[in-house]
Amino acid sequence: MDNILLSAALSFLITFFAIPVIIQVAKNKKLFDEPDERKVHKAVIPTLGGLGIFAGFIVATLMGFPIGITSELQYFAAATIVIFFLGMKDDILVLSASKKFVGQLIAAGILIKFAGIQITNMHGFLGIYEIPHYASIILSLFTIIVITNSFNLIDGVDGLAGSLGTLTTLLFGAYFYYIGHTEYAVMAFALAGSLLSFLIYNFPPAKIFMGDTGSLLVGIVNSILVIKFINLSATPGVALPLAASPAIGFAILMIPLFDTLRVFGLRILDRRSPFSPDRTHVHHFLLDLGFSHRKITIFCVSLNILFIALAIGLRNFGTTIAMGALLLTGFLFIGIIYYVRQKQKAVSVDQLVESEVRKSHKILSLSAEPVEVE
Repeated sequence: MDNILLSAALSFLITFFAIPVIIQVAKNKKLFDEPDERKVHKAVIPTLGGLGIFAGFIVATLMGFPIGITSELQYFAAATIVIFFLGMKDDILVLSASKKFVGQLIAAGILIKFAGIQITNMHGFLGIYEIPHYASIILSLFTIIVITNSFNLIDGVDGLAGSLGTLTTLLFGAYFYYIGHTEYAVMAFALAGSLLSFLIYNFPPAKIFMGDTGSLLVGIVNSILVIKFINLSATPGVALPLAASPAIGFAILMIPLFDTLRVFGLRILDRRSPFSPDRTHVHHFLLDLGFSHRKITIFCVSLNILFIALAIGLRNFGTTIAMGALLLTGFLFIGIIYYVRQKQKAVSVDQLVESEVRKSHKILSLSAEPVEVE
């Protein structure tokens, strides 16, 4: 417990004192996120918040990691450092999607090959249990890449990615602590402490963004935590076994993960790169409905908690049913939001047309009035 408290407190303090310095340096060097037609902020805002998150996380993890478990730690550190430099370069110089993808593949390869972060069992999903080695590698690679990008893509409004990351890491950390895996609890609470501290400066109105440096870090750490959660919760003799662990893990990451899979699917169907930018994320839909950044964050976090409750409630029905219910409910929610958004747009168009017609009638009536000639 001391290791966990140390890591959480240390990461919080390091990030808390680092962020104001980063904001000042970013202003001096003009390292801003410039607003454009796709972004929702209207002013220039520093984007290097991820530097403070990484500093708090890596120092706290190294300090709090239990003595004697060094083999995994060095590979976790290596993968997160790769992601850190990848994100930093993108925040400062901008990287192409292909180069970012290659960097993520390297980080994922380190985790799978050397740290053993690998999905080897589907736990009954679609009737599948043990899976072949090469299928396991491909599935693990896909999972790590998608989760890493999911927090990057959901980071579209103030406080959202940080709040969701805090929720996920606190839940994973609490579970790992309960079952006695302190090393993963330390990682989870170190990131949670950094994110809580960062949210002081990022919650609406934001003074700084986490940028790709922060969002990619949050994503890759969560990919480690969810794969270990799925594997350990089904281990015989574990203190708190959980049936349908893949569904529960999916539910914990539901908002960023489901939104990313949905958007990736739409882009591929449209014959575009999955990483091409657009305004089809759930936070864009909610912005169009008039939600503020604060309301979007609170709504999405609350909805994520409901998904977790649903998965836990259905866990005894098996992975397939629990996962199916999550996906069905997710599509139902996004369908409702999309329908209301489209209806609101139609009403706005009708009002605009009616306004233009009234203006035309007024102009015509004025031009038709007789002019008196003396």
